[in-house]
Amino acid sequence: MNWISNVVRPKIRNFLNRRETPENLWIKDPETGQLVFYKDVEANQFVIPASNYHMRMSATARLKSLFDNGEYEEIAVREVALDPLKFRDERRYADRLKDARTKTGMQDAVKVGFGKLDALPVTVAVQDFDFMGGSLGMAAAEAVISGMETAVSRKTPFIMFAASGGARMQEGILSLMQLPRTTAAVLALREAKKPYIVVLTNPTTGGVTASYAMLGDVHIAEPGALIGFAGPRVIEQTIREKLPEGFQRAEYLEKHGMVDMVVHRHKLRGVLADLCRVLTKAPAGQGNLPVAAHA
Repeated sequence: MNWISNVVRPKIRNFLNRRETPENLWIKDPETGQLVFYKDVEANQFVIPASNYHMRMSATARLKSLFDNGEYEEIAVREVALDPLKFRDERRYADRLKDARTKTGMQDAVKVGFGKLDALPVTVAVQDFDFMGGSLGMAAAEAVISGMETAVSRKTPFIMFAASGGARMQEGILSLMQLPRTTAAVLALREAKKPYIVVLTNPTTGGVTASYAMLGDVHIAEPGALIGFAGPRVIEQTIREKLPEGFQRAEYLEKHGMVDMVVHRHKLRGVLADLCRVLTKAPAGQGNLPVAAHA
């Protein structure tokens, strides 16, 4: 056996020919199936240029795109029990949490930031669907409540970006208890007379829709967002009837009075700034601040 030609040379060749190709270099448009360059979508605020399809945004990207110059203070959230029920199905809940934290870089499904939107101080909470489907557990609810308490203490409007598949089943009844807890926090926000604006993104369903996501002073939806308690397939199987076209989508719900407006992501920052100023009777802002680049 020739060690130089059979072993060393192939290893060198493989090393020189090795190319590191990012897994997300290209993404598929969910509507058309067309492949789109990831960087183009990222630069377009995660909206597919051709079809105008609104993809999900991470919590960090959402906060940076909203606040002036992408700068904000992350609000600390009280810690909760990691795995109160010692839950296990196919895997341990503690392991699922660990994987979700590694994947997203977040402690749980909601991140809260305080900063300025067109020079107006605001408190913003963002629910990240990539963290276990944005499910509402004790930690996520604690973040929502902390955000509302921060808005009250710092006397700012509160903006909530909702995205969730519902309550976190691994926490059982403890997860369902977060519905009245977050509702009580909304009431405290209302008693303090601070504006509460909800932005419903794709999807917003389950217990989140049944609690704080539908208790805002103003409800905005992104185009095409699925919004409801149970999914369309479950409803059809229950009532045994075919649902109308576009049922539970943002445009259908706006037409039937469930949401106030459907706003394209490119216009969302300006609309939110205008609403905050109108609801707080603040003077006109700078108006032309650039949208920060995404991380």
